[in-house]
Amino acid sequence: MRFLVVSPHFKPDVAPTGGVVAMVVEALGQMGHETHIVTSLPWYEHHAVAEGWQGSPWQNGCHDHGTVTRLHPFPTDKTSLPARSLGYLGFSTLAAVAALASKGPFDAVLALSPPLTLAVVGWLAAERHRCPLILDIQDIFPDVAVEVGAITSPPLIDLLKHLERFCYGRAAAVRVLSDDLAANVTAKVSRMRRPPHIEVIVNPVDTTTPASPDSDTPYRRELGLGDATVFMYAGNLGHSQSLDLVVGAARRHTHRSDIAYVINGGGVMADHITRVAADIPNLTVIGYQPPERVSEVLATADVHLVLLKAGLSASSVPSKAFSALASARPLIAAIDIGTEVANVVSEAGAGLAVPPDDLEAFVAAVECLANDPDARHLMGESGSAWIAERRSPAVVAGALATLAEELGTK
Repeated sequence: MRFLVVSPHFKPDVAPTGGVVAMVVEALGQMGHETHIVTSLPWYEHHAVAEGWQGSPWQNGCHDHGTVTRLHPFPTDKTSLPARSLGYLGFSTLAAVAALASKGPFDAVLALSPPLTLAVVGWLAAERHRCPLILDIQDIFPDVAVEVGAITSPPLIDLLKHLERFCYGRAAAVRVLSDDLAANVTAKVSRMRRPPHIEVIVNPVDTTTPASPDSDTPYRRELGLGDATVFMYAGNLGHSQSLDLVVGAARRHTHRSDIAYVINGGGVMADHITRVAADIPNLTVIGYQPPERVSEVLATADVHLVLLKAGLSASSVPSKAFSALASARPLIAAIDIGTEVANVVSEAGAGLAVPPDDLEAFVAAVECLANDPDARHLMGESGSAWIAERRSPAVVAGALATLAEELGTK
């Protein structure tokens, strides 16, 4: 089969979505499928087009199993929602032109959201190329933005919700990452005359890189962490993450030289967290590392932290949790109990789940694992084994290919 993939990011961009799409595309290629990708020029790390990619706003090229069109992302002030919205609109307009101009035929269009505007691009491309649209929902927008207070205008919320339902109604299938997200979307499409098929297909995890048992990495030495037990949050620093839990726990543990905290990533809250951490000696805040160092970063931690504010599990899945499990490190997941990640932690015996935004429970979990290295080792091994069986790129790509085949016969 031949797929047209519309994605906000693709390797070598360091955005998590770019890595996910790269793994799926590689696995599809190994199965004999071809992909043409419409995406942005790399820009995520510094919120500006990366060095070596400046120049033309439209660049065509190849990847291992097909072709790729990279477009200017129109990066703007990341702290301004109106500015970011205009940037997404500019990129999506270019993406629509590129997708419509892409040389077919295609068996399916796979369009990732957010931004929700790429769902519209996917619909237009599917109409143009006369093939089904699979709308790939990584986070449910605008729900996440509304829940965290990033969008408060009732007219704007209504407009975005209408756009969301419009996009669902134009898709042959909606792919979501968890049963929680599936329930959310199902409730929104249940009254449609021809609702899309809802399919739960998880994001893949790199299961090919062997997990390092040694946390004494060059990265640890660069950060001066010594032999402390390192509790690390690695990922997006946004409104959805309960980063204040890490700050609060670090303040509690300034008297313990055996506990260190690291926040590793970037996003709209990065500057704020950096300022807050300035007077906390056992908390290190550092930006994203190059892709080639990701496995080293993950190995540096003794325990990985998964942080999602209360009520957001119905619209967002912190997929970084699964990369952390693949690194053979246990998790402390501060997330809605009974939802996807919390259930995985319990099922796999891979760490501890605590209620979101509960500092006392979070601190207790940190102290429990800090004091028990044997438990940490067993939990890490258990989580790694669980991931290897269920989240390989081949499994995920196979599920997407099967879905596309089924849609093509309808």
